[in-house]
Amino acid sequence: MGEYKTGIILRSISGFYTVDIGSGTIECRARGRLRHEKMTPLAGDRVEISVLPDNSGALERICERKNAFLRPAVANIDRLVIVASQAQPVTEPRLIDAMTSMAALKGIEVILCLNKCDMAPADVLSKIYTHAGFPVFCVSAKTGQGIEPLMKELSGKVCAFTGNSGVGKSSLLNCIEPGFTLAVGQMSEKLGRGKHTTRHVELYKLPGGALIADTPGFSAFDFEEFDVESRTQLQDTFIDFAPYIGKCRFIGCAHVNDSGCAVREAVDEGEIEQSRYASYVRMYNDAGKIARYGK
Repeated sequence: MGEYKTGIILRSISGFYTVDIGSGTIECRARGRLRHEKMTPLAGDRVEISVLPDNSGALERICERKNAFLRPAVANIDRLVIVASQAQPVTEPRLIDAMTSMAALKGIEVILCLNKCDMAPADVLSKIYTHAGFPVFCVSAKTGQGIEPLMKELSGKVCAFTGNSGVGKSSLLNCIEPGFTLAVGQMSEKLGRGKHTTRHVELYKLPGGALIADTPGFSAFDFEEFDVESRTQLQDTFIDFAPYIGKCRFIGCAHVNDSGCAVREAVDEGEIEQSRYASYVRMYNDAGKIARYGK
């Protein structure tokens, strides 16, 4: 038996796993017992490996995951960077709210990155989400504004970027790390990725220590994984509701049409943004439709 090491899977291709152990990377195969346990290693998994005499490795154990996704196949995302913009195409707050809620269900911290600030000040979105309690960075991939503070915030974390089409996610990633999307494109070509090929995920280590998933935009997120199992969970995914939860007149208040609702009173008093509350109501009603009719 070889020496044991711990590390993180950077890439998974055809049963081979590239594991970063800090001092370098080791190519590994998984032990058969993981298949018997129906544990599929994913990029982002913290693992224990044994180093074999030929300097290859055997993947012995997958450590407990904080979260995992099927599409894209990745685990242990620390931070979701939601890229938005008030320049065309303008990002609707409801889209941001859906993503922040989904991230909360998976235990992922959210950073809001407002791009294209050289073209249009992001005052409206900045006000809404700063007030709601999220870290907000106003940046410009074109001028470099705000990039350095953003990189410091991502340091040492496994991160994924998401956002609506056209907000400049790829440009932003290339500004953070020149050549990032080029490297991703070259890997895609090498793997023969196409319309009908399996989507592999790779984590790229940036000089500042962040690991970035290779799916700019993370548009491949399988949103069905985020279905709210019970509508009562939804209130807990809105961090700005927290001071008012449990203070309503009636136990089990839905915060929709209930009288004596502390959340609705906070909205009326300007303590909670109107757009955030509107998103909550929409998502609450949608969750009710899922519960009644199924998927």
